[in-house]
Amino acid sequence: MSENRGQEGLIECVPNISEGRDQVKIDQIVAAATAVPGVRCLDVDPGSDTHRTVITLVGAPDPIAEAAFRLVQKASELIDMSQHHGAHARHGATDVCPFIPVSGVTMEDCIEVARAVGKRIGEELEIPVYMYDRAALTEDRSSLADVRRGEYEALPEKMTDPEWKPDFGPAEFKPGPGVVTVGAREFLIAYNVNLNTRDKPKADDLAMEIREKGRAVRIEQKTPYYSSGKLLRYSDSEGQWPSNLTGEIFDSRNALDQHLKENGTSLADEVAFFGQDPEKLDGEMVMKRGTFEHCRAVGWVIPEYGRAQISINLTDFNVTNMHHVVDACRDLAESRGLVITGSELVGVVPYRAIHESGQHYLRSQGSSGGVPMKDIIATAVQSLGLSDITPFDTDASVLGMPTTRGELTGMEIHEFTDEVSRDSPAPGGGSIAALAGALGAALGSMVANLTYGKRKYRKRQPEMEELAIHAQKLKDDLLRAVDEDTAAFEEVIQAMRLPQGSPDQEEVRLKAIEAGYRHATEVPMNTARLCLEVLQLAMEATRRGMPASITDAGTACWMARAGVESALYNVRVNLGELQDSEWKSALIEETATISAQADQFLRESRDQVDKIL
Repeated sequence: MSENRGQEGLIECVPNISEGRDQVKIDQIVAAATAVPGVRCLDVDPGSDTHRTVITLVGAPDPIAEAAFRLVQKASELIDMSQHHGAHARHGATDVCPFIPVSGVTMEDCIEVARAVGKRIGEELEIPVYMYDRAALTEDRSSLADVRRGEYEALPEKMTDPEWKPDFGPAEFKPGPGVVTVGAREFLIAYNVNLNTRDKPKADDLAMEIREKGRAVRIEQKTPYYSSGKLLRYSDSEGQWPSNLTGEIFDSRNALDQHLKENGTSLADEVAFFGQDPEKLDGEMVMKRGTFEHCRAVGWVIPEYGRAQISINLTDFNVTNMHHVVDACRDLAESRGLVITGSELVGVVPYRAIHESGQHYLRSQGSSGGVPMKDIIATAVQSLGLSDITPFDTDASVLGMPTTRGELTGMEIHEFTDEVSRDSPAPGGGSIAALAGALGAALGSMVANLTYGKRKYRKRQPEMEELAIHAQKLKDDLLRAVDEDTAAFEEVIQAMRLPQGSPDQEEVRLKAIEAGYRHATEVPMNTARLCLEVLQLAMEATRRGMPASITDAGTACWMARAGVESALYNVRVNLGELQDSEWKSALIEETATISAQADQFLRESRDQVDKIL
């Protein structure tokens, strides 16, 4: 994991503790985790019958790792597993502790965090630790059910078995805390699809079609509902070996197996998937897989909603996302005379998942995906029908959603302009340079989207959409740079205010000033690079965008060029305060290169504008 990744990105951690009845203990355990700066608690869900509480935390990698450790530590102090009894399977005070990527991190990052936390728990708290799921150190420990088999009561014997030596910590039975199972997994999206019926069997019929584990194969349906058909069973004595793929009946086991192999599977694979004994298939139902992998689904009725729902858990949205299942449910419902009225998100959803759904529906309707982020999310909310039951709150329900709203960019235009005009050095030229570039990117995206929407330029749609998407990203990056530039200058001011009454203090102050100026140079340097990208895109818009928008594309070029030069002014003025001559020389060379490229791009774009005008 990269050094800066420790403070960037967002990871969800969902510890399950074996305490669901004593609220005081639960609060103390949660407080231990949330005392870590940068960690938020999204939900605390205690269950009295299960004697278990599910806690949902989010934070950057380093803080969330610290929070998880402190939670495990506090739980081990407050929970005595020798006195624990509940309806849920369990084998430790902190029974499971999975880490889940939300945004700006990969699964590999979460695996690294999980293993580091597991190792620390084992070494510092001396509690046995098993790693599971994607963080498992051995394949036979990837399944939580396998690792937890026998539960807490099996631990005294388990700890003496060499095959179950813990991955971290001592191989000895700890009566109080038991063991901790730490892992990494994909984000689980709890998602319900709403039907215009109160009939649970109708919802079940759709659920069994889409869920991964599927259903029993039936033929000769009497109604549009699959469940109205006749069950198919294997019969060795009658020579009936039905295919779970087509319903076709073969006269021997070998013939069926050959048919399945021709379709990329085998009888052994299929029966193993459904937990059937290949040697005892006579009389067993023929089972078929459902439409979607990583999808669990069941039908139920919610009286307060006055309707049935398909309750869905999507265990890997990278494979099966919300739009996949809701679109399939709409098709299935229509064939049965039902209507999908909308859907409901339970809890939260990663930004990347809902963004992907929004892009899917924009593509489906033939619209450009190069639009503002909030428009993409709004498209997903409308298309999925997420406000069917209650209004969808994007801010509360979408995790890891990027924002461009800062102290300055959150102001109205007249307020921001007034702020710039006051007698304070910040916001200054660096922030204005970033804003100029952002406006240029916005204009470039506008030209691309206008061109995309004209039938005359249909063949240019792929390149115009690509241009618009790139421009939107640059726009957002530059908007964030408006506040970043002012914040970087504030670091310099704060460093200058440090005490300098002794040689040691003076040394600390000078190092802080050097670091501050370095950062205050890096920010506008990055702004200049981004503005150069905007200028290049805007130049392309003058060439490939529709002629009616040539003045908009030309204006985008000038705004970007202004952003480049203004940002470079800020780089140059700060370089004079720095001592690192090698680093300064490299930046001076780069500023000259960027300025020359910007002049060339602007010259070419002006020629194109003059040609059309």
